[in-house]
Amino acid sequence: MRFFLFALLLLPALAHANEEADFLAARDAFRAGNKIKLEQLAEKLTRSPMEPYVTYYRLRLNLTTTDPSDIQAFLARPADTPVIDKLRSEWLKQLGKTQQWNTFLAEFPRLLTPEVELTCYALQARAQVQPTQAQADEVLREVRPLWLVGREQPQSCTPLFEAALSRNLITEQEVWQRLRLALESGNVSLAKRLSTQLPAHLQIAPATLESVASNPERYLERAELDQPNEVQRLAAQFAVLRLAKQSPPLAYSRWQGIADHFPEDERAYISGWLAYEAAMKLDTRALEWYRAAGNAPLNDVQREWRVRAALRAKNWREVGNSIALLSPTQQQEAPWRYWKGRALKEQGKAVEANKLFIDLAREFNFYGQMAREELGTVIATDSKSESFKPGKAELDAVGKLPGIQRALLLYRLDMRTEAAREWSLTLRSLNDRQLITAAEIARRNEMYDRAISAADRTQVQHDFNLRYLAPYREELRGHLQDNGLEEAWVYGLMRQESRFVTQAKSTVGAAGLMQIMPATAKWVAKKLGLKSYKEALIHQMETNLKLGTYYMKTVLDWFDGSPVLASAAYNAGPGRARRWRGDVPLEGAIYAETIPFNETRDYVKKVMSNTVYYAEQFGQPGASLKQRMGVIAPKSAANQTPIPDEK
Repeated sequence: MRFFLFALLLLPALAHANEEADFLAARDAFRAGNKIKLEQLAEKLTRSPMEPYVTYYRLRLNLTTTDPSDIQAFLARPADTPVIDKLRSEWLKQLGKTQQWNTFLAEFPRLLTPEVELTCYALQARAQVQPTQAQADEVLREVRPLWLVGREQPQSCTPLFEAALSRNLITEQEVWQRLRLALESGNVSLAKRLSTQLPAHLQIAPATLESVASNPERYLERAELDQPNEVQRLAAQFAVLRLAKQSPPLAYSRWQGIADHFPEDERAYISGWLAYEAAMKLDTRALEWYRAAGNAPLNDVQREWRVRAALRAKNWREVGNSIALLSPTQQQEAPWRYWKGRALKEQGKAVEANKLFIDLAREFNFYGQMAREELGTVIATDSKSESFKPGKAELDAVGKLPGIQRALLLYRLDMRTEAAREWSLTLRSLNDRQLITAAEIARRNEMYDRAISAADRTQVQHDFNLRYLAPYREELRGHLQDNGLEEAWVYGLMRQESRFVTQAKSTVGAAGLMQIMPATAKWVAKKLGLKSYKEALIHQMETNLKLGTYYMKTVLDWFDGSPVLASAAYNAGPGRARRWRGDVPLEGAIYAETIPFNETRDYVKKVMSNTVYYAEQFGQPGASLKQRMGVIAPKSAANQTPIPDEK
């Protein structure tokens, strides 16, 4: 099979196997800390496209002893490879630890991807170089957003927090506020430490926090809350929040027994959390509890789930009102613009709705497709229209870019993570034509995931045949026929699962083009009577396609031919997909929008969107996206066949 032929033409400097071997040996010497061997190999690779990596290896091994001017010379290069910013980040951490603030401040602004650890070092540096305490205090005030989170922060933030606390720039109320945020996120260890920073009468005993965390229901049963003080109220609220994650109705019942002993703002606060947990569990009482929360401040996620609860209830007025409560940033996101349009349309305000749909229809995503269908227009992929096709000159020009060359080689050497970073950084500076050209180079080199990533970025000029690549059609054809599956849906799922990377493997063990879980593969192999099956075969393309398509057909049959439910089941497990049905029929788009798992919610929408594009590309447009989403039958009408709950 032809593989990376085009890459070989682009990489004369590394055309010989011994040069590639030298680079791999340099990488291994770096990993082993073998400075002498690395220096020897570096001399042989000075003219290699991979020279920046070898130089990075050399500098990184000697970061604390190398002359700073050598490091600065490397960092002064054009930032066309991620290893430059990687070294910059690592050197800045070293400078921060050793408090070399002037050098730190000179280099920090050039960092492409700041992280919290370095942001805190930057604030430390700025505070240290201020000429007066008043100016240093102004810098310390900037630490407040980093303080007001319910998670741990890097050690580099600790001196800032301590300084701000000592100067009362972080107040007692803000310590209490962060303590509450820590409890909301279930971070008991952080809550314990924060409690010690409060006056004695406001401290919560560590044993109390442990008791609540381990058994919140028992704590609420035993707690004396007739006249609770501030600390007792907070502990009880933590218990209710903890219990609500397990069972919102049970938490609500326990809360009703003690709520009268709490002030109105705290009752509203708890109602907001009960509502959120209920909405996440698709409990029909969620809206009632959201209303009980009144004007209690809600975070972004709580507000989004208020909209979803209204969607499940088909309460379009409430959908519109809840979207109006979202932050300005949230309101500009595609989901909420679409559902606002739907709410307006359902309330007879078609003109206002269409204004939203017209704007949204310009976007090539699930909501853009749905908006176009609301306007009555067919999907336009430009897949059959005249579009830019790169010629030899364009291919040569983009192919000579150092980042493209490095990415191609790194893929060839199976250094896929590094290759993806090189590719992504290079794409940032390309225009539409160059992106399409880069996608074509990747396609010719069978780097299908990188081809899609490049084609997906175009803003005005598009090539949907590259965005929706369809490799392996011949290998797949027989399996489609055997299982009676629609080709477009299978490709829509594979594009989302693996981006057509045959070696793809997820963090949980799913493998291959179809991203089959080992346990599922074993179950399917038994169903198919594959007596010689062993787990290693899951990575073999023919076996992977055979098992994956059979499982797709199985879940499709379990869910009465609904590709929405089958897609949800493929990602999150059939049992969950079944439990997420409503008590009444649900529009397929509402079912998808209210899936409690972020990954699966995004997955289902993308698979179904992909399917429509592939159907158009294959000349089989058939149903619209809304028709494909269909109506999801209620739980009472569900097929009750016992099904396994793992993908």
